[in-house]
Amino acid sequence: MEEAQRRALRRGRPRLVEALRVTPLWDPLEQRGLFTRPMVEEIQSAGSRGEQARQLVIDLETRGKQAFPVFLSILRDTGQGDLADMLIEECECLPAPLQPIDLRPVELDLHREKRNKSGLDIDKRNHDLVYELKANPCGHCLILNNVNFSRDSELDLSTRYGSDVDCEKLEKRFKALCFDVQTRRDLKAQEMILELLKLARRDHSALDCCVVVILSHGCQTSHIQFPGAVYGTDGKPIPIEKIVNYFNGSNCPSLRGKPKLFFIQACGGEQKDQGVTVDYELPRDEAPGGALESDATPFRGLSGNMDETDAIASLPTPSDILVSYSTFPGFVSWREASSGSWYVEALDAVLEQYAHSEHLLNMLLQVANAVSAKERYKQIPGCFNFLRKRFFFMCK
Repeated sequence: MEEAQRRALRRGRPRLVEALRVTPLWDPLEQRGLFTRPMVEEIQSAGSRGEQARQLVIDLETRGKQAFPVFLSILRDTGQGDLADMLIEECECLPAPLQPIDLRPVELDLHREKRNKSGLDIDKRNHDLVYELKANPCGHCLILNNVNFSRDSELDLSTRYGSDVDCEKLEKRFKALCFDVQTRRDLKAQEMILELLKLARRDHSALDCCVVVILSHGCQTSHIQFPGAVYGTDGKPIPIEKIVNYFNGSNCPSLRGKPKLFFIQACGGEQKDQGVTVDYELPRDEAPGGALESDATPFRGLSGNMDETDAIASLPTPSDILVSYSTFPGFVSWREASSGSWYVEALDAVLEQYAHSEHLLNMLLQVANAVSAKERYKQIPGCFNFLRKRFFFMCK
């Protein structure tokens, strides 16, 4: 959807609230293919008509190039031609939204002379380049742990043995890092979405950050900014991009300017990395003799009840967001029944050793190095980082 159309929809939202009072738009939206029944039900569950209109506009923005004209057609068919005309007029008269931005370089002083409340050394002149955590708990942490998958799904996804080991480790770790931790196990895709929306719609005003952990099977998928998708236990995929979008500054105002961290233990695809020869010896880290399992499923373009290729969720500037992936997009992520996944095992160990002294990006480098040193198949975690500042965890 073009930016002018997005802005017209936002400006027309008060009129859309009135339209929802008198016009049943939900069936036409489903019949014309803009939304599936679960998506319509999700919007209807948003609360008041104002909240429903807000969620409808947000979701319409993700539906691709044809969403705006189809929506105008639906409005006309349901007796809301005046609203359709108003949206067209708004579209035609809106000025170009982009203006030059003055970006000034930041001087860095490497002499650390100040400590924050956690006892960490903070650059005296650049302490504003560190997220400050004052609240206790500092934020919510939601862990979605999918272990058992429906045999009715066409994908026939395997049981994720070892995922409960991962979940238990991360529950203890994030509680020790001063988070209010909630865990949900074996959720279908729509149930996962509802839990994520419930968290995004909470009031985070008194908190300083938010963490989402997803342990599941995953796949490669079309994307704009954040690759990959994770599966519900019913075998239906949810794009990572959509999950992140629930928590951005537009959809979750009480987390604006605050760090939002996502940790994804799932495959990014089905390729198995055999590794390459290097001219130095990597540290040997033999995996236990047990059988290795992956969280992979083949690449599929999203279809049916998901977005088409030209209708992937488009985010506003995703500031203060970091998404940490267990593996490179397109590759499998390894897990063992006895000790859990390589990624979570390394993440937990690094947080235990360094959370009191290192910032998050440095620790994720340590995680990547530890996992890449594993033998047999290879794996390399990575992250998409849109944080504006350094992030230091609080420690009890």
